[in-house]
Amino acid sequence: MAEELVITLAVVFVAAGVLSLIANHFGLSPIPFYIIAGLIAGSFESVTQSEIIVLAQWGIAFLVFVFAIRIDFGDLESVLRDAEVAALTQLIIVAPIAFGVGYLFGELFGFEYQLRNAAYFAAAVVLSSSLVGGVLLGSEIRANLVHGRLASSIHFFDDLVAIALLLILSTEVVTADGIAAQIGYGVLFVIAGLVIYRHGFPLLVRLADGDGELVLVGSISILIAFIAAAEYVGLSLVVGAFAAGIAIRSDGTQALEVQNGISSITDFFVAIFFVTVGALVAIPSLEVLVIAGAITLLVLVVNPIVHIASFIYEGYDARTAFLAGSSLNQVSEFALIIAIQALLMQTIAEPLFDAIILAAAATMVLTFLGRRTEDAVYRTVVARLFRSQRTRKVDDRSSVGDLDDHIIIVGYGRIGRQLVETLETLDQPYVVIENDPVLWDELDTSCQHYVLGDALSDYPWEKARVENAALVCSTVDHQGVSETILERGIDADIVLRAESTGDAESYLEAGATHVAVPDVLAGEQLVSTVEALAAGETNPETLEQEHMEYFRTLEQDGFASRDERL
Repeated sequence: MAEELVITLAVVFVAAGVLSLIANHFGLSPIPFYIIAGLIAGSFESVTQSEIIVLAQWGIAFLVFVFAIRIDFGDLESVLRDAEVAALTQLIIVAPIAFGVGYLFGELFGFEYQLRNAAYFAAAVVLSSSLVGGVLLGSEIRANLVHGRLASSIHFFDDLVAIALLLILSTEVVTADGIAAQIGYGVLFVIAGLVIYRHGFPLLVRLADGDGELVLVGSISILIAFIAAAEYVGLSLVVGAFAAGIAIRSDGTQALEVQNGISSITDFFVAIFFVTVGALVAIPSLEVLVIAGAITLLVLVVNPIVHIASFIYEGYDARTAFLAGSSLNQVSEFALIIAIQALLMQTIAEPLFDAIILAAAATMVLTFLGRRTEDAVYRTVVARLFRSQRTRKVDDRSSVGDLDDHIIIVGYGRIGRQLVETLETLDQPYVVIENDPVLWDELDTSCQHYVLGDALSDYPWEKARVENAALVCSTVDHQGVSETILERGIDADIVLRAESTGDAESYLEAGATHVAVPDVLAGEQLVSTVEALAAGETNPETLEQEHMEYFRTLEQDGFASRDERL
């Protein structure tokens, strides 16, 4: 078994390596190429379904562990509140439809466990992939754009639902006692994770005495212990991995050290997951094609329509609703692990299993390909369907007076906060455009004027009275936001931020007044510091005192020192 697994791994990564090089050469996402690599690897006789399933389980388990680590309990309430209507609406509307369609397929094709198979079908339709969404919306989530935040909130809600479904559907004999026992074990695992989060992980950090490698090893040990315990009581590996991720603190320097260490091996498991999805795809029969087509249609069409309508009902503009909804149209990795668990229990019909795998591969590939046509689809379809402006959400969460010759600050992160403090000292009018709903209370208490809305949409700019602004300063390193600002034809001066000098040059050519490149500025500051020390213009003691004052300022903005975090 071990030798066969090594051979499977070798085939998988040779295929993935070659195709990822091709993707990199053309500047494309490697995810579709990983799936294609899986299709190629699955054609080898030495690569069997049993080995691929083992790899898929471990790959998904590790990725769920990473996902759970990144959960911020402090932000959880506001994030879920912002997307709860859309998440519940989709669950209430789509789940019964999908269950009914799945039951009809069971009747039509003579599946043995009709109710179970209908539930597996519904899970494949209803749940969206937090892994694919995280890759797809990486920059939007990091920049806290509204649609990225909404989509990630739905993903989190879906993952919680998936954990509950996994506990219920992994019961071999469906009885009240059996389901209660599974859910009870799941709750105990989550409670154990929360206890370790509160008491055990800080103890681990203290015992490690600041050694990041020991903290990382301890975190992996927690993961292995939870997975072993899950195996012992008969739960899925994914449930143990999720509870282990909850146990690792996501705040403070200690968590940063863990995340930095884990991120270096996350790509390995990302590749494993997507390649195994492709490798599990079998040559479909007509029966499989029909079922997979139904899943794909429901996921790609019905889910986005329900999400978009729900977001618009909540008061979001059509563009934000469309971008968030179109990021939720793929079969979830949790649906795959539910199907794999059912296959091991022999409770899922083989055609349905093959159809779920095929639909997962198809929707994941189409999601990435569709990313390039989002703007065209929005302009030609969505914008025409929803012509009237939806502004309630922005109006309710904004405070803007009668401003003129003011400065618009895009983003209320560390730099945005410093700009606000400076402008208030200078008595200069300003308005902040921020996307993250988590910051709403802070904006309300700390800023004179603010707009909580998506900088990629038109109305937040109208609300901020951009036509009367003297300067627009974006602190967000996001290409879409920068290009949107430049394309608006603003008369005011424009200050942007870029990751590279190449991007900075293109922004300047497009009309920006100034573009800040953080790496370049940091280098210039370091050179100035060295020159000042060499010329005797300052001394180490003065320099140290100035830096300590600077770090205290950072701490006021939420960037605490390591000792204080611990």
